[in-house]
Amino acid sequence: MATIVFLPFLLSLIFLPSTNAGYWPPSPGYYPSTKFRSMSFYQGFKNLWGPTHQSVDNSGINIWLDRNSGSGFKSVKPFRSGYFGASIKLQPGYTAGVITAFYLSNNEAHPGFHDEVDIEFLGTTFGKPYTLQTNVYIRGSGDGKIVGREMKFHLWFDPTKDFHHYAILWSPREIIFLVDDVPIRRYARKSVATFPLRPMWLYGSIWDASSWATEDGKYKADYRYQPFYGKFTNFKASGCTAYSSRWCHPVSTSPYRSGGLSRQQRQTMNWVRSHYLVYDYCMDSKRDHSLTPECWR
Repeated sequence: MATIVFLPFLLSLIFLPSTNAGYWPPSPGYYPSTKFRSMSFYQGFKNLWGPTHQSVDNSGINIWLDRNSGSGFKSVKPFRSGYFGASIKLQPGYTAGVITAFYLSNNEAHPGFHDEVDIEFLGTTFGKPYTLQTNVYIRGSGDGKIVGREMKFHLWFDPTKDFHHYAILWSPREIIFLVDDVPIRRYARKSVATFPLRPMWLYGSIWDASSWATEDGKYKADYRYQPFYGKFTNFKASGCTAYSSRWCHPVSTSPYRSGGLSRQQRQTMNWVRSHYLVYDYCMDSKRDHSLTPECWR
């Protein structure tokens, strides 16, 4: 009976917006972004779409959305594992309906049957914080049977005031999402069916997702406030490309070459989850969890 009473209380904590903005997480004790070389935009990327809505300088790129177009870019090489990061600064003010994204995908290679690992910033209304959405899709996310694995967070800082570093570690055994070297989510490989293993490219984009981005589509993009900018710099993409030898060793975001997280990193991640997590797909009673068996393993 105690478990039944406690569950609604736990759900209320998870699905209510964070009220702890400004409380900084404890140190993770290890800073993986310092272990990987930065590169300029042209060293690793090319335009994908919306070339008139991009501005490239020596180290980074600004992309923007207006009523005519958004914009996107793509890595030159596909990867089969690695550390992928960028320092990003978001547009302040009214940005409802606008998605600024940094993600891995093989949609162009496997249309309708692709894998994807997302960091997405969901635009917001005046006075409300951005939501950082992490997501993992496995084979077939575009075929009409979409199975997202969303976890959403508020941040302990204002992402419009300065650049902050956002990163994805993808290895054959796990996916780890990091913000300024703080791990916020670990998605473990529990089965082949629930983990992306095919090569993916690294992307960045800004686009109109008014149908769902802000409070499930309640607030739409308002082009009176255009253009909407996303600024990217300090790119990092280190790991095994699709062309590397099979002896290429996956990189790590912990002090251990074998991967995983240190005890201190796990403690910091749990602190972030307790203070800033606002949605966890595994705790959503409206979801069909037969489609997400990793939630119970």
